[in-house]
Amino acid sequence: MRVKVLLILVMCGFALQASADVVDQALVQYRAQGAGPFDAAAGRALWEKSYPDARGGDARRCAACHTIDLRQPGKHAQTGKVIEPMAPSVNPKRLTDIKFIEKWFLRNCKWTLGRECTAQEKGNVLEYLRGL
Repeated sequence: MRVKVLLILVMCGFALQASADVVDQALVQYRAQGAGPFDAAAGRALWEKSYPDARGGDARRCAACHTIDLRQPGKHAQTGKVIEPMAPSVNPKRLTDIKFIEKWFLRNCKWTLGRECTAQEKGNVLEYLRGL
C-alpha cells in the first residue's frame, strides 16, 4: 500500500512538472507576440467576469461551466457534460499539451468573450490556473 501511494505521488510530481514545462512554453510564445508580464490576479478577474452574449442570450463567464473553485469538477452550461477540474494540482492532466490548451482557448474564448483571447489574456489565465 505504501509503495502504491509513493508511486502515485511520484507520478503526480512528474505530471505537475510536465504541466509547468508546457505552461512555460506557452508563456514564451505569448511573450514573443508582445505580451507580458503575466498576472494571475488579472487571469482570475477574466475567469470570473461576465461577458454579454453577442446573440442576446444570458451573459457568459468561464466560471459558469468550470466553477469558481477550479479544484472541483464543472458542468457544461448547454450539454450538462461534466468538466474535469481545471486546477493542475488536482487534475495532473491539465495544462500538459500545448495544442490542447490552444484549441480550448480558441473555442472557449470565442464562446465566452465573443472573440479570441489575446496573448496577454491567455498568459494571465495560465498563470492563474497553474497557481491553484
